[in-house]
Amino acid sequence: MKIYLTLCLLLLTSCVSETPTPAPINGPASSKGQDAPHLKKQLNLSILLDLSDRIDPNSSKDIPQHFERDSILINYLANFFRAQISAQSLHAAQGKMRIIFSPNPPDAGISKAAEQLSVDLSRLQPAEKKEIFRTLGNTIAENISYIYRTSIRQASWPGSDIWRFFKNDVDIAIDPDSSYRNILVIFTDGYLYHKDSKDTSGNRYAYLLPELLSKYKLRNTSDWAARIDALDFGLISKRADLDQLEVLVLEITPSAQHKNDEDVLRKVLDKWFGEMKVKRWKILNSDLPHVTKTRIDAFLKG
Repeated sequence: MKIYLTLCLLLLTSCVSETPTPAPINGPASSKGQDAPHLKKQLNLSILLDLSDRIDPNSSKDIPQHFERDSILINYLANFFRAQISAQSLHAAQGKMRIIFSPNPPDAGISKAAEQLSVDLSRLQPAEKKEIFRTLGNTIAENISYIYRTSIRQASWPGSDIWRFFKNDVDIAIDPDSSYRNILVIFTDGYLYHKDSKDTSGNRYAYLLPELLSKYKLRNTSDWAARIDALDFGLISKRADLDQLEVLVLEITPSAQHKNDEDVLRKVLDKWFGEMKVKRWKILNSDLPHVTKTRIDAFLKG
């Protein structure tokens, strides 16, 4: 365990100074070029963490471990936020960034660390913004390391209620001021479950587990997509008003024995986001961090 955590700290330190560079994104939901209107907006960045057993270093032989990949990518997102500050005058910079959980973790130390990562430049004076710009990299590295180190040591894995977050609380990731670009980044393996959300409605659920994929015969079959459509299988949609929100889902990790779960998870999430009228979204599978960084950059700059 000490080796894993030491590697994590080294990886975080190595990427603190790395600043994203512009890159276009392809696809019908994207706007190409650096002059896209949303690139000129203030950034309202929310990062939702799933501290379930997906980050347990004993459950996977992947290198880097998933908690290390999360940490590297969160630093990369913070550097994108920092680059946005650099591109503006200190007076004009009004960006916002936060780490969020759903529900909030019972550990007071984790909550305090997340609070240290909450930045609202609209409430700060230029001198305070300058200090945020100077210290943000180290603040992110230290507190993210604490959050994951503590979670792994406790090994309680409360998980994240992503379905209920979208049902009740996603508004915290949306600033009503139209001058902001609202981006929600979710770290999850794609299998959604929380003990407090077990709602069902026909073939719709508040969760998405391997057992459901087996129940509906969506594994190891060529007609899985047609079955999803015919049965109207998916997640329960409780709203259709998220047209000011962009969503980036990171670290989708299908079962090693059922690789096509990735396609099923992607289709179900695509359907859910579409029904909720999310403005723009991208779902990325887990990969080596330098590969995922390129894809993140394409989404953020596209």
